[in-house]
Amino acid sequence: MREMTAQEETAHPEAGARRVPKKFNPTPFAYHQEVEVEVATVTNLGDGLGRVDGWVVMVPHCLPGERVVARIWHNAANFSRGDLVRIVRPSPDRVEPKCPLFGKCGGCQYQNLNYPAQLRLKTAQIGDLLARIGGIQDAPVDLAVGSPREWGYRSKITPHFQRPRGPQDAMPIGFLQVDNAHKIVDVPHCPIATDAINAALPGVRAKASAERARYKNGATLLLRHTVEGVVTDHKKVVSEKVGPLTLRFLAGDFFQNNPFILEKFVGYAVDHAAAPGIRFLVDTYCGSGLFALSAAKRFEKVLGIEVNADAVAKATENARLNGLANCAFVADSAEHIFSKADFAPAETAVIIDPPRKGCDEVFLAQLVAFGPKRLVYVSCGPDTQARDLKYLLAAGYRLVKVQPFDLFPQTRHIENIAVLEK
Repeated sequence: MREMTAQEETAHPEAGARRVPKKFNPTPFAYHQEVEVEVATVTNLGDGLGRVDGWVVMVPHCLPGERVVARIWHNAANFSRGDLVRIVRPSPDRVEPKCPLFGKCGGCQYQNLNYPAQLRLKTAQIGDLLARIGGIQDAPVDLAVGSPREWGYRSKITPHFQRPRGPQDAMPIGFLQVDNAHKIVDVPHCPIATDAINAALPGVRAKASAERARYKNGATLLLRHTVEGVVTDHKKVVSEKVGPLTLRFLAGDFFQNNPFILEKFVGYAVDHAAAPGIRFLVDTYCGSGLFALSAAKRFEKVLGIEVNADAVAKATENARLNGLANCAFVADSAEHIFSKADFAPAETAVIIDPPRKGCDEVFLAQLVAFGPKRLVYVSCGPDTQARDLKYLLAAGYRLVKVQPFDLFPQTRHIENIAVLEK
């Protein structure tokens, strides 16, 4: 069971009256009180959500439709959190987790849910975020496209460790513990990583443990499975095949880490950018050129824009490598992101693939001012995407399609593609 922090102990002492700060509303539960909860849904963070006499209770590792007993460990202003004690009525979609560390390691949230149900759940979560954050009711969300591999798909993992105090002390190497950002769970094998990564993992772990004295505060390791094999050097240039393309990038840089669904995922974005009457493409946040280069043969000219000059250099190299002469890549500041885009807006599509935090208003204002006919917004953060879509819809765009892609089976993460047009 999860241990309370000092702050939680102050707010929720085990004995005596509960000392709830005046700014909070009184809550109906005592610390460690056990309550029976009907789970209505699972949030996009992977926690079950139910109500007891109208009061929201969040419980991890349970599924929609289940009835569970939870032990309360935290009361907030308008909800409580509890640990899962037992399942009174299990979901018919519940399955046995494949990893013995499930529920302790924070890497996966849905190993206890069969895969078709994972896809339905993630699809519903996209719709909920669009409604709640974007104000978009009845959004046209299609069922999430599943990964061809439910296990052994992840081509990059980054286990980390903290340097132990003594030379003989245990040194767990793995990922953060559920509900505890200060503890690392030792992970000798990861079932969502590729077989090649798991084959290389024992040697990488042994080397890090033997060299523990050279690390001042611990470190993050890298295992990336590419055309060149499993690479551990962040600065090594590696390759990935996406359809007919070969893309080179630094092993430590960002690149989608489920190669088994990548061609279909990128193809969907390109297909919906290349609408009738669209001659030009602008790929923003273009990185090493994945979308721009994949789309090159569908457009007269393609411009990739990226604030990272090293990524632009790699994208330019990838264009030469693949013989694509109609692509140009430029590095520019966020304040001048479209200054090099001299395309007619009415004949232009823009692909947007920002980091998890989404787009800032400076970027969105420039995008709207440029006014492309079609937008394809690719996102790994559907909550911030929903926020940005609200801005774009208010600026005169219309939401045409919403298609989630499950690049991350067994986890709460989902990629989502939204297609908009003027």
